[in-house]
Parts: sequence; C-alpha cells; structure tokens
Amino acid sequence: MTPSTVPADAAGPGGSTTPEECTIVSAPPMAFGMGNPTADCIADSAGGLTFDLDAPGLSEACATWSAALVLRRRGGDESGEVRLPLTANGEGRVRAVLPSTVALPEGRWDVHAACGEDAPRRLVPGLADLRSLVDRRPGPSTSPLAVRIPYATKHGNLSLRSWLRSPHAEAGDLLLDPSGLTGHGTLYRVGDPEAWLKDAVVEARLRRDSDVMSTAPVTADGPDFTFTLPFAGLCEEWRGGLDVWDLWLRPAEGAPARIARILDDVADKKQIFTYPPQDVDASYAPARVSPYYTADNDLSVRIDERPPTAR
Repeated sequence: MTPSTVPADAAGPGGSTTPEECTIVSAPPMAFGMGNPTADCIADSAGGLTFDLDAPGLSEACATWSAALVLRRRGGDESGEVRLPLTANGEGRVRAVLPSTVALPEGRWDVHAACGEDAPRRLVPGLADLRSLVDRRPGPSTSPLAVRIPYATKHGNLSLRSWLRSPHAEAGDLLLDPSGLTGHGTLYRVGDPEAWLKDAVVEARLRRDSDVMSTAPVTADGPDFTFTLPFAGLCEEWRGGLDVWDLWLRPAEGAPARIARILDDVADKKQIFTYPPQDVDASYAPARVSPYYTADNDLSVRIDERPPTAR
C-alpha cells in the first residue's frame, strides 16, 4: 500500500481549540491600576521577544518608579522569575525586551507588569507578530536552542511557552500507513551533524516502562534525517488500553535528543496537528495506532483499542 502523506500542519476538525491555544487576541488599552494592561509581542528569528504595552499612566510612572515586566514560571519557586525593565516608548506605551541570550528554562511563563509597590498585574495579549518564527531555521551553533512562543491562556491572559534544547531534533513531514511511520527531521545545535547522525537510531520508549524500547535505523543527509518505525514492533508489547511511545533520536555515543516540533509559531500542537489513526492487526487484539504531539510539542505514538465495527 502506498503511504498516505499527512501534512505536518494538518488541523483537527473545525480548527480545534485547546485550553492553552496560542491564538493571540486583541483588547483595548487600560490605564495602569484600572485593569490588566495590553501587550503586543514581536518575535525575532534568534528567539528574542519585544513587548510593547498599552498602559496609559504606566509610562509616566516609569520615570519615578521601578517598572518591570515580570515573567513567572508556572509551578516554580521564587527562582523561577525573570524581571525585565520597562522603559517609555511613546505616549501611553512602554517597552520591555527579552533577548535570546537571557536564559529562560523550559516551561510555561505567565507575564505580568509591575510598577512601584503595586502588586504585579497579568497582561492581556494584544497583537502578535510571529512571522519570524514560521519555518525558522537556526544557524550553526552548539549553544542551546532558545524558543519562546507567546500565547493566550483560556482565561485570556498572556503567557509564554519556552523551550531550551541542545541538541534539538526538529520533526518535519510525517508519512504513515498501517505498516508504520516514516518521519523526516533536522538536527540542530551539534558541532558536526553528519558525524552525530552516523549510526544513529530513532528510539521509541514505552512511557509506562522506559526500559522497554524499540529502535529504527536512521538515514542522514547532512543535518537532515529520515527513519521508518514499524508499528508491528510496538504492538507486540501492547495488551489493551492506551500505550504511549515517546520518540528520541539517539546517536551511537552520547545523550539522545527528544524529537519535537518547536520551530514555528504554534505553542500547542496537540489538538492542532492531528494524524489519522491506522488500523493494525496486533497479536493481542485489533488496534489503532497514530503519531501525535504532546502538550510539550514532543513527538510520540499512541496505541489504543480499535472501536468495534457496526454490523
């Protein structure tokens, strides 16, 4: 059977919405102290972000008070906070810059504005210019790859999803049929990608028991790699219910890299990039297998029971 090509940007039915959807909505500006200020975001290709706040009253306060944009890592302690100075940027507007060189550990960061002794206020997302993130191709470097994508939370607040990875295996096109998954990707943040990929394998790890693994060989062309992962090997371990296999790119020597898709402007791909499940005749029972992106935009494969066919 000829594999069906499923575009990596295929959307779910009706353009699915998730609690942490990255869609940025606009809101009217409010005076600081009267409500949550609005922030526009501009991303650059290096991983930096510029925040422009519509906050009448706050720009004047910047001259006499210590005003800052405050990033707080969700679920973190006091060390999970980054403060960026806010400076006046025209009438009723202030600006803060998050350079790509400022370390921002992986996770979700809630964005606040603080002024003087007032309690920090969450920001409302305004306009977002994320064009530089689309089809981003980082330059040669061995430093950790910094990715920050702003998004609107389900409560209408502004947050950031941050990744910091070295090396990084970026997932590309995925082809699938009932026999298996063929994936394409690109390796970043290693000194010699060709040497790193020599004798590398894709390693599928069973999430409920990480000691159980299945591997597939990798073919490489410079930093680009291709693999075909048969579903039969994964289904041999399946005994009903839901099983999840996480996909890693493992070199012959050294630490592996989690296969993920983060080099674009979509903060949460789990319900946005979907793939049709494939019917597989597993030894235990009829199964359905499909790749998917996790809440962290990592690539995994799930196996579940095939629904009974109506007579």
